[in-house]
Amino acid sequence: MFKLKSMAKITQKEINDAVWKACDTFRGSIDPSVYKDYVLTMLFLKYLSDVHDDIRDGYLAKYNGDEERAKRAMQHERFVVPEQSHFKYLYNHRNEANVGELINIALTDLEEANREKLYSEDGAGIFQNIDFNTSKLGEPKDKNTRLKNLLLDFNKDALNLRPSHLEGNDIIGGAYEYLISNFASDAGKKAGEFYTPGEVSTLLARLTQSKPGSRICDPTCGSGSLLIKAGQEVGSDNFSLYGQEANGSTWALAVMNMFLHGFDNATIRWGDTIRNPKLKEGDNLMKFDTVVANPPFSLDKWGKVEDKDGEKTTVSYDPETDKYNRFWRGVPPKSKGDWAFISHMIETLNEHGKAGVVVPHGVLFRGSSEGRIRQRTIEENLLEAVIGLPANLFFGTGIPAAILVFNKQKTSNNFLFIDASKHYESAKNQNKLRDSDIDHIVTTYRDFTAGKLQPGVVEDKYSYIATAEEIQENDFNLNIPRYVDTFEEEDEVDIAAVQTEIEGLEKELVKVQAEINEYLTQLTK
Repeated sequence: MFKLKSMAKITQKEINDAVWKACDTFRGSIDPSVYKDYVLTMLFLKYLSDVHDDIRDGYLAKYNGDEERAKRAMQHERFVVPEQSHFKYLYNHRNEANVGELINIALTDLEEANREKLYSEDGAGIFQNIDFNTSKLGEPKDKNTRLKNLLLDFNKDALNLRPSHLEGNDIIGGAYEYLISNFASDAGKKAGEFYTPGEVSTLLARLTQSKPGSRICDPTCGSGSLLIKAGQEVGSDNFSLYGQEANGSTWALAVMNMFLHGFDNATIRWGDTIRNPKLKEGDNLMKFDTVVANPPFSLDKWGKVEDKDGEKTTVSYDPETDKYNRFWRGVPPKSKGDWAFISHMIETLNEHGKAGVVVPHGVLFRGSSEGRIRQRTIEENLLEAVIGLPANLFFGTGIPAAILVFNKQKTSNNFLFIDASKHYESAKNQNKLRDSDIDHIVTTYRDFTAGKLQPGVVEDKYSYIATAEEIQENDFNLNIPRYVDTFEEEDEVDIAAVQTEIEGLEKELVKVQAEINEYLTQLTK
């Protein structure tokens, strides 16, 4: 009789520590923005291999060790793992001179065996941008040593990723998020391309909390962390996730992230959301209940594309003639794409949808075409809240940002402003929103949407509710200090005390000058 082995359960912390330790193979010689792809891909491969073994052992126990019956049953499982794609195969060949090539072949075969899951609709595999046989990993000898060490690290007991060996269902997803967060911290400026800080994702997810049955979208999804947080905020499994990401490597991370969190049915597309939106139903843009995003700040050259062939110039995309009519309120300047992403988000909301987006403060007050778009959006009564965040929250930039919340089912003609810029935990490299800071913002917002708060000052130096008339009087400028008075009066100066202090300093100066003159006299004798 075939029996399953009993194993000690592994905790979230143990896995987190083990996968972070595995990064030592690359630290100091390869940039984190590069080596993250290798570590995260290996985590994904190891997870699929261990799940495969766990399920196979279950079938062997069920069928009294009948290998053929177990093999047939495995063909109908969530993922098919070919023998040469299995982690154990690679581990057993870790000393081969072509180990990098073997890993590449393993990933390609894994893609082919799971084409429906691991290929985009355009025929791109999620591993096409990862090369384990590249000179980026060093000269052949150094590269082989690094890959061997990586395989050794992932073969340790602490990284036994069999579901039967894990303390909780979402431990692998948690480890993936832990890695991405740490990579973002190490990667500096490049981190903003693939990661939104967890606290900001939580805040956005809570502000736009989706109801069961919702379609949730992130049109600039990065590695998918914000999208996952928005889904988890639903409180049930009854929701669907959709995302699009322009960077191929980051798109692959998002796809893996969804699988590791158990969101196998998530739809993640690869492509430029503005020039080539992929989330469509027929010829129309797909509509969503919730749209959340942290788009690239003030993206330059986001719009018109001119292709030159000798003297002939053709325009392959022009926002002025956008086929989906997303920019009917106005076309943003070509050097700042913020309102392009916001316009896209609003146009993909259904009739009762809500959107939350992270923006630089310039979006709130810049004029010209941006000012006209902002005015029309306000006049439609779509904008619900403007929330100022602390500086230095985001990887790669120290500038403060804001969150805009739009609501197609807004119930009043008032606007909530929150200045949360002074409410955070200070850290050496990165400031952080505390749970209490997030709760404060969300509670104020929910009280506003529930109609519990009246126009005017809600909380001194923190929140204010403006009427449509006030916004109009301010020429549709949404700069937060126009509404939330954060002016701090300086302490009253005691003139008499200051005068006394000055007189004392002058006497002290005379005394010191006399001592210096005496020393100089002695030195010249």
